[in-house]
Formats: sequence, structure tokens, C-alpha cells
Amino acid sequence: MKWTDRRARMRALLKGERCVHPASVHDPISARLAQSIGFEAGMLAGSVASLAVLGAPDLILLTLSEFADLALRINRATDLPMMADADHGYGNALNVMRTVQELEAAGIAALTIEDTALPRPFDETAVRPVSIAEGLGKMKAAVAGRSDPSLVILARTGAIGMTGLEDTLERIRAYATSGVDGIFLSGVRSRAEVVALQAATTLPIVLGTLTPEIEDRDFLAAHGVRIALQGHAPFMATIEALRATYQALRDGTNPAALEGMPSNTLVKEVSRDAEWRAATNAFLMP
Repeated sequence: MKWTDRRARMRALLKGERCVHPASVHDPISARLAQSIGFEAGMLAGSVASLAVLGAPDLILLTLSEFADLALRINRATDLPMMADADHGYGNALNVMRTVQELEAAGIAALTIEDTALPRPFDETAVRPVSIAEGLGKMKAAVAGRSDPSLVILARTGAIGMTGLEDTLERIRAYATSGVDGIFLSGVRSRAEVVALQAATTLPIVLGTLTPEIEDRDFLAAHGVRIALQGHAPFMATIEALRATYQALRDGTNPAALEGMPSNTLVKEVSRDAEWRAATNAFLMP
């Protein structure tokens, strides 16, 4: 299967002048809904994938094969350009190469590799970044690992919340030399930080966190931010919707009286019922 078109659309977002919010998705249905509503891109986060696949918190418990399998299921079901949170690349720089290869084959349009020391080392209470040299090695390995040059690779760092702004600026400058296509930053809190970060690179910026001070797409767009995540509310809403529905049924509510149920029309749309019925008529009926 060819994924180049959706990667080209992801690159167009990064080369544009707007700042867009991707839809946080976790399965084929959520991705189809996001695309039908008009989102330009989707985001598959490691935290959401861990919850969806394992029912476990974001502690690097999910394996690369599990993550890539989920990504492929989503990408086969929609042509929404998908960004993937590949965490630390599931190991050292060699593992990063393997991660890029697997997610490229799974149809991901863009992926992030971060410089955090993961999984959490023994007897360390605080999360910390790896050295700049190790981080740079990972970014170079990520670029070397792709076979489709249209695949977007983003160097990710959350150092601003761990080691401060100056270290983050140094990391950005170093990672920009690796051949990555953009910089993904988490932990940014102020407009002053956004301005300083933009001044450190000519690459497009993706923000993984937003605070009230910087939740202004016009401001972000004017300062090189092309994509800004809004968290993962859709999956959290799914958890509550399931809990409320189960509770109502357990309490004796008649299924016909449940609130918040989708229409049959919507279910047929997101499951592509018409396409499958047409295939049934074409191939199963004499």
C-alpha cells in the first residue's frame, strides 16, 4: 500500500502558514469520525495507545509491534494523515531505526522521536533527558532509518520542563543538523518561550502541550508553530461514556432509553456499511 499522498499532505501542513490542531485518535472509527468532521491530521499518542491496547498507563509498557499494529489498523481504515508518538524509539539509536521502519510500513505520515531517558531508570525519581550527543545520534538514526523520503520525522524534546530553556535551545540547534523535518516540543508554557524557541530554528515547530497563555493559534502561527496538540479528550470522553452506559444498564435502564447513543445512520457511515453491502452483492450473491 502506498502512503505517499498522506505524507505529502502532512508536509504541506508543516510548510504552510497556519497552526492546526490534529485530532487525537485511538482506533479506526475515531480516525474516520475525525476525518469526516474536517480535521486535517490525526495524532496517535503513546499514552492513548497504551490505554487502548493494554488498559495501562503511559509507562513505556506498550511494545513497538503493538504500537505499529494499532497504527496500521488505523491507517488502513482512513486516509487521514497520521502523526505518531514513537516515544524514545523503544531503545537506543539502533532501535530507533527499527521503529522508523515499522511505523513507515504501517502508514504513519509523521513520527516523533524524543530525547527523554525512557523507560524510567532504576532508582531515579525525576524524568531526565539523555545527553545531547545521544539525542543527536537518535535523530540521525531516525533519518537514516526511513526509506520513503516523504515520511516526516520530528525531533522531540521536553527538556524545557526538566533542564530549562537554554539547554532546550542547544538541543534544538543540534537536532536541526540531523536532517529531521521539524521540532516537537512539550512543556512550553509562555509566549516568551515560544519566541525564543522559534529564534533557534528555521524548522517548523509542533507543540505537544498548550497553556492558556499560548492557546492562540494566530500567535502560534506567526511564530513558526504549525501543529499544536490539544490533549487527548476524545479517548477520555470515551472512558466516561462507557462507564455511564454500563452503570445505567446495571442500574436497570432499558437499552432503548439510554442517552448519547449514535444514530443508525452514523454507525453505518463510520463502518462503511454501504461499501461492504456492495461487496456482498458483487461477490457473494449468484
